[in-house]
Amino acid sequence: MAGARYRDIADDLARRIEEGEFAAGERLPTEEQLMVDYDNASRNTIREAVKLLKTRGLVETTQGRGTFVLEGTVPFAVTVAGILELPSGGPGGEGAAYRFDAQLQGREFENKDPKVEIQRSNPEVARALALKEGTRVVLRHQERFIEGRPWSLQTTYYPMDYVSQGADRLLDDEDIEQGVVAYLNEVLSVEQVAYRDRITARTPDTNETNFFTLRDAGSVVIVHDRIGYDREKKPIRFTRTVYPADRNQLDLVIGAVPPSPWAFSKEVG
Repeated sequence: MAGARYRDIADDLARRIEEGEFAAGERLPTEEQLMVDYDNASRNTIREAVKLLKTRGLVETTQGRGTFVLEGTVPFAVTVAGILELPSGGPGGEGAAYRFDAQLQGREFENKDPKVEIQRSNPEVARALALKEGTRVVLRHQERFIEGRPWSLQTTYYPMDYVSQGADRLLDDEDIEQGVVAYLNEVLSVEQVAYRDRITARTPDTNETNFFTLRDAGSVVIVHDRIGYDREKKPIRFTRTVYPADRNQLDLVIGAVPPSPWAFSKEVG
């Protein structure tokens, strides 16, 4: 099948790049040579495979010169817990921490406006929020990009009761400037004072594979789950953030520490 064929070729070319057969700055074989290398694949199939490599950030094509291998992806260091002080004057909440990390590393950051849904809670969400299964919850989805490339997906679940109690901005498909956690404290006196984190790894689902333009086989995503609690130890939110493992590292900070020796700037090769 042609659709599967170009993905197979792209995966194999990606493997050859990662194993050093084609070094950074080196030109890939011509379309004609790749057609021969891959059992007389059609020109269109080869072009689709190369296009997929471009979306993965592995190669770039220069008109009249050919397709060249790019330097490896520079990992983005995400501080998932422990930032003590954030710059004032900007948006609050966890989005601010992500933006702060980007500024420290000299990376271009973009946080898309949230997409909002109302759903019945599934068993996992109901357990996390201490709700009866099937209780309605508000979902706020956000897509995050570094240098225009998809870098993480985040969904946060909130009890629908917060909306009926006056926190109606949860339903707005736009950023809440001070951050949702601060907003809930302001309008409902619901204060997050603690949280529990869980970090796991798994293969990506279809949506994640497509969004992050991952290869069909062998890819891994990191899943960071967080449940926030109020002073009565009642859960107020459940957040799930998915990171492709090929371009992220997760940092946890305890106490006052200097800048991370593991963080990478854009200029680092």
